[in-house]
Amino acid sequence: MSHEIVPVDPIDVPSTSYSRPNLGREDSPERQHQYTRSLTFREHVSEPFDSERLPATLASEIQRFLRIANLVESEEPRIAYLCRFHAFEIAHHMDRNSTGRGVRQFKTSLLQRLEQDEEFTVIRRKEKSDVRELKRVYHAYKEYIIKHGATFNLDHSQREKLVNARRIASVLYEVLKTVTSGAGPQAIADRESIRAKSEFYVPYNILPLDRGGVHQAIMHLPEIKAAVAIVRNTRGLPPPEDFERHQPFVDLFEFLQYAFGFQSGNVANQREHMILLLSNTIIRQPQKQSSQPKSGDEAVDALMKKFFKNYTSWCKFLGRKNNIRLPCVKKEALQYKTLYIGLYLLIWGEASNLRFMPECLCYIFHQMAYELHGVLAGDISMITGEKVVPAYRGVSHETFLEKVITPIYKVIEKEAEKNKNGTADHSMWRNYDDLNEFFWSIECFELGWPMRPEHDFFCVEPLDTSKPGRWREKLRFRKQTKKTDEAMEDDEELGPITEEQTKPTQRWLGKTNFVEIRSFWQIFRSFDRMWSFFVLSLQALIIMACHDVGSPLQIFNANIFEDVMSIFITSAFLKLIKGILDIIFKWKTRTTMPINEKKKQIVKLAFAAMWTIILPVLYAHSRRKYICYFTSYKTWLGEWCFSPYMVAVTIYLTGSAVELVLFFVPAISKYIETSNHRIFKTLYWWGQPRLFIGRGVQETQISQFKYTFFWILVLLTKFAFSYAFEIKPLIEPTRLIMKVGVRNYEWHEIFPEVKSNAAAIVAVWAPIMVVYFMDTQIWYSVFCTIFGGLYGVLHHLGEIRTLGMLRGRFHTLPSAFNASLIPHSMKDERRRKQKGFFPFNFCRGSDGQKNSMAKFVLVWNQVINSFRAEDLISNKELDLMTMPMSSEVLSGIIRWPIFLLANKFSTALSIAKDFNGKDEALYRRIRRDEYMYYAVQECYESLKYILQILVVGDLEKKIISGIINEIEESIRQSSLLEEFKLKELPTLHKKCIELVQLLVEGSEEQLPVEKIEEQHSKLVKALQDIFELVTNDMMVHGDRILDLLEPLEDSQEDTGIFMRVIEPQLFESYGEKRCIHFPLPDSTSLSEQIQRFLLLLTVKDSAMDIPENLDARRRISFFATSLFMDMPDAPKVRNMMSFSVLTPHYQEDINFSTKELHSAKSSVSIIFYMQKIFPDEWKNFLERMGCENLDSLKREGKEEELRNWASFRGQTLSRTVRGMMYCREALKLQAFLDMADDEDILEGYDDVERSNRPLAAQLDALADMKFTYVVSCQMFGAQKSAGDPHAQDILDLMIKYPSLRVAYVEEREEIVSDNPEKVYYSILVKAVNGFDQEIYRVKLPGPPNIGEGKPENQNHAIIFTRGEALQTIDMNQDNYLEEAFKMRNLLQEFLRNRGRRAPTILGLREHIFTGSVSSLAWFMSYQETSFVTIGQRLLANPLRVRFHYGHPDVFDRIFHITRGGISKASRTINLSEDVFAGYNTTLRRGCITYNEYLQVGKGRDVGLNQISKFEAKVANGNSEQTISRDIYRLGQRFDFFRMLSCYFTTIGFYFSSLISVIGIYIYLYGQLYLVLSGLQKTLILEAKVKNIKSLETALASQSFLQLGLLTGLPMVMEIGLEKGFLIAFQDFILMQLQLAAFFFTFSLGTKTHYFGRTILHGGAKYRPTGRKVVVFHANFSENYRLYSRSHFIKGFELIILLVVYELFKHTSQSNMAYSFITFSVWFMSLTWLCAPFLFNPSGFTWEIIVGDWRDWNRWIKEQGGIGIQQDKSWQSWWNDEQAHLRGSGVGARCLEIILSLRFFLYQYGLVYHLDITQSSTNIIVYALSWVVILATFLTVKAVDLGRQLFSTRKHLVYRFFKVFVFVSILTVIITLSNICHLSIKDLIVSCLAFLPTGWGLILIAQAVRPKIEGTSLWEFTQVLARAYDYGMGVVLFAPMAILAWLPIISAFQTRFLFNEAFNRRLQIQPILAGKKKK
Repeated sequence: MSHEIVPVDPIDVPSTSYSRPNLGREDSPERQHQYTRSLTFREHVSEPFDSERLPATLASEIQRFLRIANLVESEEPRIAYLCRFHAFEIAHHMDRNSTGRGVRQFKTSLLQRLEQDEEFTVIRRKEKSDVRELKRVYHAYKEYIIKHGATFNLDHSQREKLVNARRIASVLYEVLKTVTSGAGPQAIADRESIRAKSEFYVPYNILPLDRGGVHQAIMHLPEIKAAVAIVRNTRGLPPPEDFERHQPFVDLFEFLQYAFGFQSGNVANQREHMILLLSNTIIRQPQKQSSQPKSGDEAVDALMKKFFKNYTSWCKFLGRKNNIRLPCVKKEALQYKTLYIGLYLLIWGEASNLRFMPECLCYIFHQMAYELHGVLAGDISMITGEKVVPAYRGVSHETFLEKVITPIYKVIEKEAEKNKNGTADHSMWRNYDDLNEFFWSIECFELGWPMRPEHDFFCVEPLDTSKPGRWREKLRFRKQTKKTDEAMEDDEELGPITEEQTKPTQRWLGKTNFVEIRSFWQIFRSFDRMWSFFVLSLQALIIMACHDVGSPLQIFNANIFEDVMSIFITSAFLKLIKGILDIIFKWKTRTTMPINEKKKQIVKLAFAAMWTIILPVLYAHSRRKYICYFTSYKTWLGEWCFSPYMVAVTIYLTGSAVELVLFFVPAISKYIETSNHRIFKTLYWWGQPRLFIGRGVQETQISQFKYTFFWILVLLTKFAFSYAFEIKPLIEPTRLIMKVGVRNYEWHEIFPEVKSNAAAIVAVWAPIMVVYFMDTQIWYSVFCTIFGGLYGVLHHLGEIRTLGMLRGRFHTLPSAFNASLIPHSMKDERRRKQKGFFPFNFCRGSDGQKNSMAKFVLVWNQVINSFRAEDLISNKELDLMTMPMSSEVLSGIIRWPIFLLANKFSTALSIAKDFNGKDEALYRRIRRDEYMYYAVQECYESLKYILQILVVGDLEKKIISGIINEIEESIRQSSLLEEFKLKELPTLHKKCIELVQLLVEGSEEQLPVEKIEEQHSKLVKALQDIFELVTNDMMVHGDRILDLLEPLEDSQEDTGIFMRVIEPQLFESYGEKRCIHFPLPDSTSLSEQIQRFLLLLTVKDSAMDIPENLDARRRISFFATSLFMDMPDAPKVRNMMSFSVLTPHYQEDINFSTKELHSAKSSVSIIFYMQKIFPDEWKNFLERMGCENLDSLKREGKEEELRNWASFRGQTLSRTVRGMMYCREALKLQAFLDMADDEDILEGYDDVERSNRPLAAQLDALADMKFTYVVSCQMFGAQKSAGDPHAQDILDLMIKYPSLRVAYVEEREEIVSDNPEKVYYSILVKAVNGFDQEIYRVKLPGPPNIGEGKPENQNHAIIFTRGEALQTIDMNQDNYLEEAFKMRNLLQEFLRNRGRRAPTILGLREHIFTGSVSSLAWFMSYQETSFVTIGQRLLANPLRVRFHYGHPDVFDRIFHITRGGISKASRTINLSEDVFAGYNTTLRRGCITYNEYLQVGKGRDVGLNQISKFEAKVANGNSEQTISRDIYRLGQRFDFFRMLSCYFTTIGFYFSSLISVIGIYIYLYGQLYLVLSGLQKTLILEAKVKNIKSLETALASQSFLQLGLLTGLPMVMEIGLEKGFLIAFQDFILMQLQLAAFFFTFSLGTKTHYFGRTILHGGAKYRPTGRKVVVFHANFSENYRLYSRSHFIKGFELIILLVVYELFKHTSQSNMAYSFITFSVWFMSLTWLCAPFLFNPSGFTWEIIVGDWRDWNRWIKEQGGIGIQQDKSWQSWWNDEQAHLRGSGVGARCLEIILSLRFFLYQYGLVYHLDITQSSTNIIVYALSWVVILATFLTVKAVDLGRQLFSTRKHLVYRFFKVFVFVSILTVIITLSNICHLSIKDLIVSCLAFLPTGWGLILIAQAVRPKIEGTSLWEFTQVLARAYDYGMGVVLFAPMAILAWLPIISAFQTRFLFNEAFNRRLQIQPILAGKKKK
């Protein structure tokens, strides 16, 4: 049968889960009958069998058969049956015992379906047997494929049918081959080889490399053909028989697969990867002779250089020759190079987690490249005498994975398990860096090849000190003494040796090169030069202040100079500390540390110790003893004096002098560091440990000069300020304090004999010292603001920031667009080389660029259409903003958008109407406004054009022509004002509007005949009115037009004509002849022109505010501004760099579900919120949908559009995907502009794409070759298996965007020996005809997530990315079409050299799109904006320390995949994984830039709790960075000034914040000491030391940081640049009114708490913030849990300190001074206590307050236990809150105890101020206070015990007992008050004394918990802690409850929380009250 089968359309199968297709097989049809039973035809119901929800163990093998069965069932039911039966056979073969999860249920349901279909399908069979039936259908599809497969211009539906035909034919081939080749298990087992032979449908990613894909457009590109030819050049390879293959190798990758055993999925993936890299490199290579095709040599050489730069450097570093060996013959060399690149790609593609270890990959490649060369050269093994074969020969396609990757992976996995989920100390396990750095030493080659599993590298347990270790040492001793085996066996001491004992014992290698130890000393160790510099400078400043130095020149006074030189003694001691720290901190690396490094550490320590002895001795011996020499000539020196100490200092500074010289010559310094010559290695050895990375990071001399100049200014300012305002004012008070002798203390002084009041001096000086070390951060911020602002001005930032500016500069946009975004010819390039102040000169364009204006119009319209599609503008705004495309544009005449011409025509009419003067003056006045002139000109031309088409009557046309001629003649003769009465212009304007409105109404829809006639009559009337008005009222010589009628009356006698003149009026129809053409011709362009004309006539002033949407305004303004910035020239799309975008996704929202949109369980619904927050966009959306409200949307079934609209306004994956897919849309449009001719451009991009299919296919091909988007949906596989709706959302995204790819990890069970085993795969899928189609499957050695989740998620998917650049985009980001047009410019930055090297990371600016409603979100967005703009601008240039801070950055992909990837993934230490990519890049000599001409959107958290969690996560990450090797190496390897930049822009900001808060504590505790000890009274009375100005300066400096001014200054500068300084000032004031200072002060507490605690104890973890859209109320217990330890405790402590100080300060101290000094402290303490409630929406609403109180009581009283979450029970929360202490070391616990002792100071000081003590200072008083505390604790314990014993059964006894206790306490108090004068004040003071003591005891108990847990003491600690938390909760809650009674408070809170929203006229109250409405 030869009839043709047309492929069926896809069948929609309702399902909830999806899986991958893979391989399949089936037994012969004859065996079917054993499973069948009879069914009648009537009983059969043909329904699709669920092909999506399948067991994970089977899905990849059988899914495609089940899908094809559903697809063909309606036409070929028997074929569907056979496909399902084949799937059943495969399933049965794979799992005969049905042990896999869900397999038994699946096989049962499928078997039932087969039984049901058996009889019915046999009846419907068209052939006699199943085999013939299969052959018939197979051949029919095969013929269809042959007939249509080569067709190029298929539309979408035809392409879908062809794909379906290929899929069906491929599956049928497998079924048919299985049936005909034999029916048995072997036939099923061989299904892979059968499937491989079926080439009808081979799933592909971008390049269809199978025979069926040769006709696709992308395969016809010359560069693709050249790359394919290179890869398929197999000439000269060893014969396939050597590798047990019976067919020739298809290409080089197949040869590598069989040689080394790579996986098929990996080979297919990297084959395409290689071809795309080659093709993109080939097209950019300069072609010397145009007649010769490109051979690809240069492209392969370029790739070789990129891929193997790190490998060759590694070989040189280790002193090994690289194994890339090339033959002399050029063609063979090309093949060898391709093989080496392919080998590296295949290793990298299968390396899994080893990709984080680049030098480990270098080692593997080194060994395999050697083997590859041996195989290619046919070398003969000297051992076996046979041909060289790889050590791990490819006996299977998983050999490489099993033998090479898996053993190393297991080491990584087991080491990661020792991390214990972040609780173990970093020194106890090896992270990725430790394992990778093992390969930085020559010892790595001891691993051997094949690798020796007994090597110490594979040992993951620390060395056991028991017997095995002892035996190893003894065996070593025996070898050294050369004892024979017999002697060893007979040795009496050792005894007989067993075989187990003689095995070599492995030892754990431990850490490599660095140990991450939790200590604040790490900050000093990493940046020791900076701290030494500051300490020495402080010493010098103090010495100068003591000598009262007023001028820097006074330093050279002999005595002062000698005193200043004592700083080198301090320097020696600091170096000694550094040497000791180095040894302590490197102790655990001793096993892997080279012996030379150990010797160096000891020698350096010895030298440091020696200098600490020599310098002090010489200084003391030679003080004031000089040897002077007088110069013989009169010179400026006069005399030259020196001492032995000075000579010693000179010698001491020799090393520093060498470093200084090398600093000024960075090129030489870099050469010394990177050189591998022995002499340079010896020179460099003393300075730094010789590591593979961190060498040669010096910048160019110009860059170095810039950041050096910056820091010199900062440091000079800092030291001048510190000297004048901090140190010098403190010298005199210090001298006075030292002179005072204190004899009478007000407490028991422990050290009464201390001279000079040392404690008082420490109390005064300590806060100053803290501020001295902190305020550099402030000065950095000030200069950052200044320099960043200047840089922004010079780079045109904010040149167009308002609509007025945009309108004023719009006429320059086409030229700027042409210069920036349009590729230029070589002629234009030479012309544009001339650059002045501006980066380029605008011109109208060369002859070859005549269509540049048309290109601008086309792109502009696409941008505006994207605004409309996003609902940022309405339909009317769309009309006002688009520019008409016509042939006039090609000649340079442009029709501006109407929003520019708003009201211009009406204004011109007003001017002309009352104008008195000459025509030239009127012309000049109108011409003065370009847009007014354009409006008048276009209106006139439009009216002419419309009348020419509308008027068709001969007489009427003649009259119209006459009028026009009169007008134009009067204009030419400048007599318009004389010939026409322009006062009637307004009337004519109205008539024209009436006329055009009638035309618009007539063209809107198909009007009935009656309506057409009515409209016709009105139109005639309008024309007649205009004619009469013009001829009678306006024209002075209107009779000339009327005279045109006279000749007709005289010469024509015809009745018709006579009747025409007499009866019908002008423009009326007569007979069947019409005088006007109405309705007008059906022409889109004509309709658009009429509509535009109407808008020109009617548009008012309001159009000047178009667009109304603020986001649309911002985007247009930025796009326009960016066109004037300095950006690289745009290449053609075909010549641009290719790039990928990678987005990691875990379980975040993809789209809001319908249920989520309308759900309002805990708050208002999302859709309600969206309507209120985005009212204009909601209105535009309804207009686009043609609906009136939400209900009508539902009625019309537009729920999916509603979901999308809401999702695009949240932080969802769909928003991110839509934004990033704009890149593809932009590339296609730009490719169209590159290729299209003038006619195509005029026709329009959308129309051409629809009509010109070959061109559309070519555009798709170019876009595919240049752009790839991969979303790494880590959980997609699990979501499919579980039927999670998220899986369907992801599939919907792939269907909507066909070029989108999704990578995920599949965890499934495979049946091995009838036992299920978990295996893992990285899988890439795309959407094909409504289903997900598996493209590549790469097996993993184990679960990929063994480190931090996000970088591991990125790592598994990075192998599926393509191109030379990689942009990392997080799923809370967005992109815009207009920004996507600049991507090809941005990628050209990689070809620009920035100093010594080309960029390797391109930084981009971000716009925070979540700052529109909540004030907190506004603060956060401005703070973030200032960092991602002015902050990063300065970091990149001049400071040269920008790293990678987030996800808009673009990476040099090849650079990073050969150097460890785009992030680091070690658990905990790499919590802030992004920034480590920047550190790694910098240390590996990369270059990171920042580019402001392109921006992406980014979402941030909008509620206080979300923001605090984010701040906590960042602070945790920074504390982990502090102890990391990356920061240490940057601090050590950078030069001094670049090191300063690195410190103050990374961990320095957080450490400065921490010490600023510590400074407050030091100040207050110092004052507390002075007050309570009585020293303050003495100092004021005797030394007259009252108000010390330095202390005021110190606290003022701290306030600068506290109040957010550190980030506020750059923020104001950036807002000023981009929006204007008036707006910036207004915003800053408004922010303060909205309590921004409260927010920033509160954030300071969050940063300092988590930063400090994590450095001490660890506990860093990822804190999910939820990225919720809506801001709502958080209950009291939630706020308490989140902020209790970080803010509330500290706030109460500060208040107690302030209260005690106020109570006991000396009365002579000024209250004003006290208030001024302590204001910031009061403000901080109150902010830390109140901010969570101030910034909590509805926090002062009475109903909510009552609910919060009930919830709080329930939570505080609930008992904890296993499984009870911390939000349910106080006890569970309390235990979790101490989690950081569980993994804390002894040192950290001791420090915690020491810090807790400060709480005992209150008690010690206050008990001596009680009236009851009667001024006694005896130590017994303090002892008695502990008796009181003990009595109190016993009383509490007694009450608790009584409650347990009596409260249940003897309740009355319990009550009497409580009364007895109460009466006893009252009696004691009364007795003491009468006998010992106990006062009320004493009771209050006692509370202030004993409450901190109790808290201190709780903290100590927590620190020693392991020792006391399980005892009654720990139980009592819990009771006491609960009482404290309950008391603090009550104190915090009481003011809230009181304020909630005042309704004005709630209104005020809503106002300041949502003021920005009120400004935008949004409805906040309905949102907050939305729940009640619902």
